[in-house]
Amino acid sequence: MLVFAAANLVLFAVPKTGSTAYHLALRREADIVLSGKAAIKHLTLRKYERYFAPYLEQAHGMVPERVAVIRDPLDYLRSWYRYRQRPDGPAESKRVRDMGFDAFVLATLERRPPAFAKIGTQRAFVAGKDGQIRVEHLFAYERPIALRGFLGERLGLEVKLGQKNVSPPADTQISPAVEAQFRAAMAADVALHARIMAAGGHLVTPTGAVVDEAG
Repeated sequence: MLVFAAANLVLFAVPKTGSTAYHLALRREADIVLSGKAAIKHLTLRKYERYFAPYLEQAHGMVPERVAVIRDPLDYLRSWYRYRQRPDGPAESKRVRDMGFDAFVLATLERRPPAFAKIGTQRAFVAGKDGQIRVEHLFAYERPIALRGFLGERLGLEVKLGQKNVSPPADTQISPAVEAQFRAAMAADVALHARIMAAGGHLVTPTGAVVDEAG
């Protein structure tokens, strides 16, 4: 997570959406950098609202606009699948071994997923305690120019990114039946991403407004 005081922005580090590249490119411009341990770097909106937002307001008088990146939900799983096959990636208990992508997808949909398939959802990451999304600026991972332009304008600089934390390729073809099951189970995430894409890659909501994926 990066906090920019002058621009009045907080950039959430949603996993598998290029957050490492943005951290490396912009950390010198940020006034507060949460990095290192995953639970700190990838602070969820729920924890942000409970712990970090009150600190920013009380200690610094800041109520920054919130920015987050959302990726196509199936590609999000593909990225996790590739990462959890890396020898230098996850802990041993979370390593994916000798498992096709179909099986991995189905494992993530279980009521109690095994450790290697416990990844959460992007919608849950950007939702508060009440389950509602309150992020003023939602960007699509697939439209990076929109986010770079927005950050460049607000920060007054040119945002240049390098490729970081890239996992090796893997076979991530999915059967029609499993894809249909996935899209039905993840309908809220799919709808949210579709809304952002329909908005040209940058969905703007009024401060404090609730994003209604069904609208």
